[in-house]
Formats: sequence, C-alpha cells, structure tokens
Amino acid sequence: MNGKATTTRTKLERGRSALGPALELVHTGRAPTRAVLTSELGVTRATAGAVAAELEALGLIRVDSSPGSAAGSQGRPSHRLSVLEDGPVVLAAQVHADGFRAALVGLGGRIVATSPGCVAVMADPAQVLGEVVAAGAQLLRETGLRCVGAGLAVPSAVAEPEGTALNPLHLAWPAGSPVRDIFAACVRDAGITGPAFTGNDVNLTALAEHRHGAGCGAQHLLCVATGHRGVGGALVLDGRLHSGSSGLALEVGHLTVNPEGRPCHCGGRGCLDVETDPLAFLTTARRDPGPEESLLKQAGDLLRTEYEDADVRNAAEALIDRLGLGLAGLVNILNPDRIILGGLHRDLLEADPERLRAVVADRSLWGRSGSVPILPCTLTHNSLVGAAELAWQPVLDDPLAVLA
Repeated sequence: MNGKATTTRTKLERGRSALGPALELVHTGRAPTRAVLTSELGVTRATAGAVAAELEALGLIRVDSSPGSAAGSQGRPSHRLSVLEDGPVVLAAQVHADGFRAALVGLGGRIVATSPGCVAVMADPAQVLGEVVAAGAQLLRETGLRCVGAGLAVPSAVAEPEGTALNPLHLAWPAGSPVRDIFAACVRDAGITGPAFTGNDVNLTALAEHRHGAGCGAQHLLCVATGHRGVGGALVLDGRLHSGSSGLALEVGHLTVNPEGRPCHCGGRGCLDVETDPLAFLTTARRDPGPEESLLKQAGDLLRTEYEDADVRNAAEALIDRLGLGLAGLVNILNPDRIILGGLHRDLLEADPERLRAVVADRSLWGRSGSVPILPCTLTHNSLVGAAELAWQPVLDDPLAVLA
C-alpha cells in the first residue's frame, strides 16, 4: 500500500473513532458549532467537518452551513451543530410508588412524546412493565419514529450484573425481581428494536442532570432526591455514574439523621429515607395525605402554597435541618464540587436556601467543604431522561456500528 493510501486510511479511521465523542459533545450541548467541535476533539477543521457530515448522514445531527453572522462579528461564522429534531428516539419508562409513565426521548435529552401515565402499580412487575412498554409502543406507532433502544428507571437499588431490583420498598414487588430481564422481554415482545437497560431512578436523575441540567460541568456531582416515597442518592465522577462494585453505591436514604426518629424499612430508626420524604413532611405538618394525588405532589403543593402556616413552616425547618445533617456527612466523606437536589428536597432548598446551606456548612469539617454549591435539579421528568441516557449510550459509544 502506498503512503498516500495509508495516510487516507489513517485519517478515515481517526474520523470514525471521533464519531462517538463528537456525537456526545453535540448531544450534551458542549459543541454548538463546528469550530468548538474542532477544538474539543483536538482534530483538524477538515476532520471535524468530515465527522459532522458523517453524523448528519446517519440522521443524528443537523449541520447549518449558513447560520449568518452575529451583529458586529467579524470573519466567516462557524457552521452550527444541533441534534436532528425528527431523528431516532429511545423508549424511556419510569415506575414509582404512585404510577408509571412512558416517553420517547431524542438526542439532547429532548422529550418528544409522553404517555398519559398510570396512577396504580400492580404487585406483578411483569404486568406493570408490560403495560408501560405497550404505552411506549403506542407512542412509536403514532409518531412513526425509529427507536434504537429502551431504558427503565425503578425506585430500587438494581444489582449488577444481574439487573435485579433488590429492595423495591415502596412497591409491592417481590425483592430480587429480575426487572431487567422482564423489561427486555416486554420490549422484544412489543417488536421494539435495540437493547434494553434498567437502573435506579435517582442514579438516572443524576446522569440526566449531569448531561443536560443543573449538574453540567461538575466533576464530582452529588445528587440527593426524594422520590414519590423515600430518598435516594447518586454520585457522578468525571462524567460516569459511580455505582460501586455491584450497583449498590450511594444508598444515602439509610443515613441516620434522627436517632430517636421513625422506624425505617431497613431496620434502623430516623433514616433520611423516612425523615425527609414527602410522607414525613405531610405528617410533620399535621396534614393527612389524600388518595387523589401523589404524595410528592401533595407535599410540594403544600410547601409552595402554605409556607406561612406555622405547622408547615415548622415541618419544613425540621426536614431542612435533617436533610442538612445528612448532606454534611456526605460532603465530609465524598468532597463533591456540586450538590443537586430533586423532588421535595428541591422544594425545601427553594423554600429556605440559606438555612439548608448554613446547616451543611456548620456540620462540615472544613469551611471549603461547607461552601459546596447546592442547586435544585432543573429538568422536568429527569428520571425518564436518565433512563433514555442508558439507551442512548451504545449510540454515543459507536454510532456507526449501531446505526449504519
């Protein structure tokens, strides 16, 4: 083979190996132009142009070659890059204590369509997952979009590599239910192509927020969130979820924050899980939960609309203090560079941000650790978006192999 042919093949291989990193940069909004893509990839302009053209040919991104110059700008403007709005999607599904929902999610974390959702979760996981996948399949028929995979978020630790839900505490599912296998079978039976994945809902919240929301740019991101019941945590290190040796890391809900507090499902007392979740807030505020809406919605609405009520304010302050105690312990152990809060914890932060930050700072070993930014999650349906991220990952790793 002559030198010119060798050089051409080397350039082609280099360009193909850059497809995945390039797609991830566009997917996460970090490469809005071809010039930025060139810089981020560390390649020549020609290689970046070829990579962008290949991703466009695969039906994944849009390259705008005539974006127009901004007022007062000089020189030729760089081509703008964006995800293709009518490109492929993945099926994302979420199950929680108060129901389940399916959605179609495109690149960029964009929710294309959602099912109405269901407010009852049966004791048979196969029945529940069959119904949520059926709802997703209906969305695919209605939109006519191509599906390249599926992801599921569940309110339980998911053991790896088996994909079993070890402790679906707030569902009536048997402990150790093989949710990944059940979900994958339902996806197959519905005629949906592509691989199927399953993960813990708060882990997936953290992943979604790191790529598209309040966690963007963080190197050591700690996420703590209430679900419809209970509390979960997750850690994203250098862009990847830290799930431990078997998928069970960051079970922060079972940190003790009130030694004389409520009995917890784990056998302890006063855990974050039962001291700072929506049910704890409603009962501390002397409100009886109703059956018509989810506990999470009832608690959030109460906090936002009746904060001046003495019982509500006192309950909020009690939960903020307990949450702050738990966060301070995590800060001392993990030393994150950002904390994001979801669910009711986000509402508690927004109700009295200075109180929560002061509790964390007072309990931290060093002032520097106590000053870690604490921010609210910003994405709507972030667990669904996180479930979609699981399904998009094979495409982000090697778009040519998956889609060509």
